[in-house]
Amino acid sequence: ILFDLTKCTACRACQVACKQWNEHKGEETSNWGSYENPRELSGETWIKMRFIEVEREGKLDWLFLRRSCLHCEEASCAIVCPVGAIFKTDEGFVHIDQDWCIGCGTCTQACPFNVPHIDHHAGLAMKCSACTSVGYNRLADGKKPACVTTCPTGALEYGDRDELVAKGRAVVDKLKANGHPKAYLYGENELGGLHVMYVLDDSPSAIYGLPDDPKVATSDVVGKWLSGLVTAGVLTALPFWLVFKRKQDLASQSGKKGGA
Repeated sequence: ILFDLTKCTACRACQVACKQWNEHKGEETSNWGSYENPRELSGETWIKMRFIEVEREGKLDWLFLRRSCLHCEEASCAIVCPVGAIFKTDEGFVHIDQDWCIGCGTCTQACPFNVPHIDHHAGLAMKCSACTSVGYNRLADGKKPACVTTCPTGALEYGDRDELVAKGRAVVDKLKANGHPKAYLYGENELGGLHVMYVLDDSPSAIYGLPDDPKVATSDVVGKWLSGLVTAGVLTALPFWLVFKRKQDLASQSGKKGGA
């Protein structure tokens, strides 16, 4: 997916389409001094538009940035998951298998973009799946992700990654030639290449709050996160106990459905 910030009007049709396709509820919000709502990604909100206000040469500019999973080629969330619940699909997108997730939260700590969130109702880690959910894979059926399909301005494109990189580079070159010397194609090389890339008209970190050089987490994130909370012995046994409990819960749910 290629997101061209210069074409985005923050209509948030992508937010609505994502919720509709994944059957997610709207979240109760309040005025917190921003046009953004909700405040952050969550188990119910997998896409959120950021509104960024900047002053350039004495003029005020509104910039709009899509907040969602960037589907890293070198995905920290998958590296640190203690039960292997996070994997990459054939299309290259990063997916969390809800049947295997134990809600430990290590992926939420490892992601350099703060994307996965624990859903307070299900107790599981959730994020954008690029419409490749196990139940029905839009991409495998020849369809585009719901967010891309609904974008009215063409700010979102889905297709072959090499072709999108070429398109992104061309837009960046035009931006640089038209007064945006710091224009940048974010995701071309970061973390082995992101499968959701951004065309930015300015510095990733200074303007958009994106890490200039995001790092791949290592498995010791699990230990660092839980250190001080549990002993070494409990840490060793915890993932296996949680997997066992998760399997029991699934078996119990399956039994209830079968007897209904």
